[in-house]
Amino acid sequence: MEQRILHKSHELFMRYGVRSVSMDEIAAHLGISKKTIYQYYSDKDALVEGVVGIEITRNENQCSLQQQVCENAVHEIFIAVDMLQEMLTHMNPSLIFDLEKYHPKAFKKFNDHKNKFMYAIIKNNLERGITEGLYREEIKPDILARFRLASTFLIFNPELFPPGHHSLSQILDEVTDNFLYGVTTAKGQKLIQKYKLQRHKMLSV
Repeated sequence: MEQRILHKSHELFMRYGVRSVSMDEIAAHLGISKKTIYQYYSDKDALVEGVVGIEITRNENQCSLQQQVCENAVHEIFIAVDMLQEMLTHMNPSLIFDLEKYHPKAFKKFNDHKNKFMYAIIKNNLERGITEGLYREEIKPDILARFRLASTFLIFNPELFPPGHHSLSQILDEVTDNFLYGVTTAKGQKLIQKYKLQRHKMLSV
């Protein structure tokens, strides 16, 4: 039952945002009483923290997968963006800011994961790209890893990107293109064109 509650909550929070979904609505979707939920989770904060744990585990698994299948550092970025694009199709844009404003403990858990695990993944990618001759050797991986993280999560800021003007997918593509062309060598830029063409062909099928 605990896993049913957690996974249904995850589904609803991703679709509608955290603030918009009440404990009563979660109970109704599960066909159980709210009292049953409280047997496993003391309050909504505890439930939200559990849902964040699901996302952290999924992100770690995805990063492990992309490192296994990528051909090079540039390809790894494209795979990571494709995975994020897939997540965005099922994610309410308000989710991150709901966490920050209303569930600080869960947000801290997410932020710690972002600033340690995700930072390390990006930094490793930058170092790999330099070694492969795809990224400029004079770039500073520590600085750019932090920049990449910050710019990626800025796309969820409704003050910067009000809903309805551009889709999150469009913004993510633009931010990623800007980042990649800024760090790549001529050899790396040829791979950007290669993977963009491959993606275009796949979308056209």
